[in-house]
Amino acid sequence: MTVTEDIRATLSGIREEVARLHAELPRNGLVVWTAGNVSARVPGADLAVIKPSGVSYDDLDAESMVVVDLDGNLVEGNYSPSSDTAAHAYVYKHMPHVNGVVHTHSPFATAWAARREPIPCVLTMMADEFGGDIPVGPFALIGDDSIGRGIVETLTGSNSPAVLMAQHGPFTIGKSAKAAVKAAVMLEEVARTVHLARTLGPVERIAQSDIDSLFDRYQNVYGR
Repeated sequence: MTVTEDIRATLSGIREEVARLHAELPRNGLVVWTAGNVSARVPGADLAVIKPSGVSYDDLDAESMVVVDLDGNLVEGNYSPSSDTAAHAYVYKHMPHVNGVVHTHSPFATAWAARREPIPCVLTMMADEFGGDIPVGPFALIGDDSIGRGIVETLTGSNSPAVLMAQHGPFTIGKSAKAAVKAAVMLEEVARTVHLARTLGPVERIAQSDIDSLFDRYQNVYGR
């Protein structure tokens, strides 16, 4: 795909935003070494900006971010795209309302994914942010769009912006890359809290009618 001058002007800001948002992953204890990635859709083009593969978080800047098309092919950049690029690209291609995708290996959320166990909605914060349980997606191998297909299949029709891909780890989506990062941070917080609660004894899921009410208020009224 040809990158026009109009798109190039937009890309500059998106590269800077995506580089800045990557700093939130280690800051919030969601990744180690070079694992994890943030991407953002490029408005008006079938493109996305994503983290390069194998580059230290300390070395990430706007110039190191890579541009890919929605088939996961490199369009611009000095590095290879993240190994998770195919999953991100598939989400953008099949979920047009999504403008940001994040993948981490955050410890508590990944522990739930390792068990292939959804996180039950036992906290009002979960109802607010996720609209119910955090679902588990199917096991899939890296290398093609299988992970992306699993994300789309699991989150289509769900209020949750987060999915625990079985024996892999969490992916989050958002109306923006910043929203997807926020969802990743909040996911790890609730994964940890619910785990701690279960060590004290049984937990009780909030009634669905109350979950729906809390979610509607938080998403449509709170802070507006």
